Amino acid sequence: MGKTLVSFEAHDDRFAVAGDDYLECLYSGGRWTEGPVYVPHGKYLLFSDIPNDRMLRWDETDGSVSVFRSPAGHTNGHALDRQGRLVSCEHGARRVTRTELDGSVTVLADRWEGKRFNSPNDAVVDSGGAVWFTDPPYGITSDYEGHRAEPEIDGCHVYRIDPGTGAVARVADDFQRPNGLAFSPDERTLYIADTAGGHIRSFAVDGASLSGGGVFAESPGGNFDGLRTDVEGRVWAAAADVYCFDPDGAHLGTLPIPQPAVSNLVFGGPRRNRLFVTATDSVYSIMLNTAGAWRL
Repeated sequence: MGKTLVSFEAHDDRFAVAGDDYLECLYSGGRWTEGPVYVPHGKYLLFSDIPNDRMLRWDETDGSVSVFRSPAGHTNGHALDRQGRLVSCEHGARRVTRTELDGSVTVLADRWEGKRFNSPNDAVVDSGGAVWFTDPPYGITSDYEGHRAEPEIDGCHVYRIDPGTGAVARVADDFQRPNGLAFSPDERTLYIADTAGGHIRSFAVDGASLSGGGVFAESPGGNFDGLRTDVEGRVWAAAADVYCFDPDGAHLGTLPIPQPAVSNLVFGGPRRNRLFVTATDSVYSIMLNTAGAWRL
């Protein structure tokens, strides 16, 4: 699709992760691309095109793009569990699902205390198999990314699905618009973006519960969306561009993206050192000299 010369903007002397001098466009032609997840055993990237109600697949071996699933329930964010199964947040059906290895779909959660979720947005799976996800209202505020509906739950919260019982617990209830989330490499910290608040918050993880929740970083520009961490614990965040933060919260660097807004990102490739970025109607990638933490 083409390559664009890019220069990382370093804001701190500790920022030393730049790799390629160019950003590669892998796909263009969506309406709002989101939820990238790299599938190692298949050497492909899956991503959502939410308004077009489809999931697309970019093949690493030949660069082709094909439809993976359509209709797709207006899926947004995706993650993989340790068995390689795809966990998806669906705006349309307002649920979290898992695609089994045989292709069948299992509903993991669609209600909390008998009430339908707003529109599950993004998810991460911990090493024990628990699914943590956010539930803002973007899929029910209009018919553009889902189906217009009245909310049944009092606000926008963060939830955890127990891997053994399947029980759903609310783990954070003081967000305006919780969105992207990512664990630190040791899983002792969970970072969660509050899009409306304009910041990322950090929580201490104690088994199935969270504590703390102080502001980790303010957005340098645009609204925070998706998050990922690398092996050094740095936080990579989607907003107006891609921003990289040190574990101490310092803004280390910026990767400019030639689109109005960046929705999400994920590390992938055989060595997890290729950063894939969904932005407005396109998907980009760049090779870095750092690698992503395992969780995809």
